[in-house]
Amino acid sequence: MIQPLQYISQAPKTGTHLDAIEQVLQAGGKWIQLRIKNQAESEILPFAKAAQALCEKYDAKLIVNDFPYLAKTVGSYGVHLGLQDMPILQAREIIGKHQIIGGTANTFEHIQQRVSEGADYIGLGPFRFTRTKENLSPVVGLAGYHELMEKVRKAGISTPIIAIGGIEAADIPAILETGIYGIAISAALTNQTQTAAVLEEINSKFSIHSI
Repeated sequence: MIQPLQYISQAPKTGTHLDAIEQVLQAGGKWIQLRIKNQAESEILPFAKAAQALCEKYDAKLIVNDFPYLAKTVGSYGVHLGLQDMPILQAREIIGKHQIIGGTANTFEHIQQRVSEGADYIGLGPFRFTRTKENLSPVVGLAGYHELMEKVRKAGISTPIIAIGGIEAADIPAILETGIYGIAISAALTNQTQTAAVLEEINSKFSIHSI
């Protein structure tokens, strides 16, 4: 089951990715993506092992960004791959059938590509400019989500699509109106002093939308 709300890890102003992840887990987060960029796989391994242990402690699911071998080694729920990362079909050979694979998309052609590759979910974005991602793809924006999700419906695509990239709590209702499956957030839950309250507010927007 793909969760509709995903936290993408970000190092806080003081502390590590693990500190930020545990704070979100303590607040009730259930779907965590460990995303550490510009470090070697061997350097990320200890973080992935610790993040997996934290997710098990809090009955949550871990997605490892970029590295299928790491995902397999630590036994995470799955791996997420960018458009410039290892092809999904190759990653599937590494991790097998029991872990999921998410794939990034920026256009409808990318969405079709990810579906044909067998992605279990698609991260579509960025919604707006974000400093957490280098080599940022063209911003999709709200109008772009409406247009792309209309094409998705007409094509009969059922793969869950997650909006990603610079999303704040206030953006969520309008994004969900496009028919998007879920939301990935990072900065909106990092460096918060009231993480539980912010997460509760975000979850309430999903609840209101589903009524």
